[in-house]
Amino acid sequence: MRNHLIDLAVALAVLGLTLTGELPDANRPWFWPIAVAVMFAAVLLRRRFPLSAMLVSVGVALATPPFWGTSVTLYTVASLRGPRWPTAVAVLAEIGLMVSFSRLSGPPDWKTFGLALVLMVVVPTLAGLWMHQRAALLAALRDRAEQAERERDLLGERAVAAERRRIAREMHDVVAHRVSIVALQAGALSVRAKEEETVQLAEIIRESSSAALNELRDILQVLRDDGPEPRSLPDPTLGGVRQLADDLVAAGARVRADLPDPMPDVPDPIGRAAYRIVQEALTNAAKHAPGTTIDVRLSTSDEGLVVEVANPLADSAGLPGAGYGVIGMRERATLTGGTLRAGPDGAGGYRVRAAFPLRAEEPC
Repeated sequence: MRNHLIDLAVALAVLGLTLTGELPDANRPWFWPIAVAVMFAAVLLRRRFPLSAMLVSVGVALATPPFWGTSVTLYTVASLRGPRWPTAVAVLAEIGLMVSFSRLSGPPDWKTFGLALVLMVVVPTLAGLWMHQRAALLAALRDRAEQAERERDLLGERAVAAERRRIAREMHDVVAHRVSIVALQAGALSVRAKEEETVQLAEIIRESSSAALNELRDILQVLRDDGPEPRSLPDPTLGGVRQLADDLVAAGARVRADLPDPMPDVPDPIGRAAYRIVQEALTNAAKHAPGTTIDVRLSTSDEGLVVEVANPLADSAGLPGAGYGVIGMRERATLTGGTLRAGPDGAGGYRVRAAFPLRAEEPC
């Protein structure tokens, strides 16, 4: 759009300069407006057809002067085509035009001819070539900047991949090793124990450790990004909340679950987020307040899903925590458009409450 406006302004300026002059041929007054219109069109379309516009303007100037438009079209050819044959043809055509007029006007005045040659040929050509080189330089600098940006992104991706592999190695060497030991020791205990209750608890520990180890191996394969394709694990759903409570009860915890039967049908992202939040909240409750009763509630309405996990605050501190559990739960709730509140409830307990919208907002 900007180039079109510039072309129109230049064409109008050439038209104005041409109209200010005297009528060159009084015997053919009808021909001059046609020549001026053709010159205006050539100057206006010089970017799309640079060499053709130049030759047309030269032809019009040969038929009837003045030839303001020839210098403009010569500059355009030089700026768009650079030091190539179209520019040479345009320069020769302009020089031929000037030579023709110098012969028609009588004996040549070499000083005037030289000055006109500089102003009408040399200056537009050099200015056009300079603009062409400037545009080429800017394009080269732009390409270099884009190439540098691509190389930076590639180096960043390589750094991320290297860091992921390092994390995978550390997790494999430390976490996977420890979990494997837990699973092996639990299996040995379930074989050697004499009491039935101890056998059941040991078997629960073994199964949980084995499941955690399998999930950890899949995560490690994803982090390595250079091994075989990990097996796809089923996505957790809202229906798995009841199993979470049952597993914790089997491990010896006291859990009171107030869950609807059947479980409500919710979108998969919301069901996955609710499952993970309940899982993290139950883990935190069992870790920080062992021996207390944990309440799990789930309720739905036409507008949303609400899950709550509450437990009394324990007098004795449980296992230490890194503080990332609540942050992760809040992120999961936010990504699905929900909200999460976690903290003391003012009645001597700790409560995690997550609310998810089930009805999409109508556009305004």
